[in-house]
Amino acid sequence: MSDYIINAVAEYGEIRAIAASSKETVETARKLHDLSPVVTAALGRLMTAAAMMSTDLKGKDDIITLQIRSLGPIQGMVVTSDSTARVKGYAFNPQVDIPPRATGKLDVGGAVGEGYLSVIRDIGLREPYVGRVQLQSGEIGDDLTYYFAASEQTPSSVGLGVLVDSSGVKEAGGFIIQVMPGASEETIDKLEKKILSIPYVTQMLEDGMSPEDILQLILGDFGLKILDKRPMEFYCNCTRERVEKALISIGAEELDKIIADGEGAELNCHFCSKKYDFTHDEIVALRKLAVQK
Repeated sequence: MSDYIINAVAEYGEIRAIAASSKETVETARKLHDLSPVVTAALGRLMTAAAMMSTDLKGKDDIITLQIRSLGPIQGMVVTSDSTARVKGYAFNPQVDIPPRATGKLDVGGAVGEGYLSVIRDIGLREPYVGRVQLQSGEIGDDLTYYFAASEQTPSSVGLGVLVDSSGVKEAGGFIIQVMPGASEETIDKLEKKILSIPYVTQMLEDGMSPEDILQLILGDFGLKILDKRPMEFYCNCTRERVEKALISIGAEELDKIIADGEGAELNCHFCSKKYDFTHDEIVALRKLAVQK
């Protein structure tokens, strides 16, 4: 198993933990979208988080989507993951290049800027559950920590890291630690002190630590128990049939405009950059189907 996610509990169920290794998933996204280093770090963090959060999904068709709309040069990102941690995502502006921080680290917060984070859970109900919070730093981990507290009333700590250079992704991963209802104040205080003492996620990844190592470092004194391990991968479910349905859905009037150009159409999938070409005659046939609807 290359990229994977582990679920764990500690302190007799008072603490829940998730950790992930996501290097290959993030590298796939970097290559598909020709991402700059800082956008690779930003999108990689968001994809890693979505995959970890997808472990809460139960149904095979359930989907979680994380969306960021912001005023920074990236402008926004969209990531989705299904219940098997098959994740995909894209950035609105994939080639942002801004100076690093004074420490030499990539300035993800500066690239993202001010804005909003939305978490959308589509679990088969009539309407999906949507939570929305203002970005706190644009660093993704801080913003999700705030989201869990403000929108789901679950005290959490989210750590995310992507190590990238001009040649590609060196390491990527992260963790989510959550305090469950009924946890004692003693447990909460002890956990807070422990989290404040650990290195940055990027440092732990650079030191070669696995998801198991990271959770052992944080929760080894809390009786850590790993429950399961599951694969994670970049996966896009776009097909020509889905694109045809999307074209039909825009209606006869919009299809008439495409037909008038006389050159057919080329559509690109936002998530995987795959191209779908439609001839003039194929667009005409789709227009007939649109009228029938």
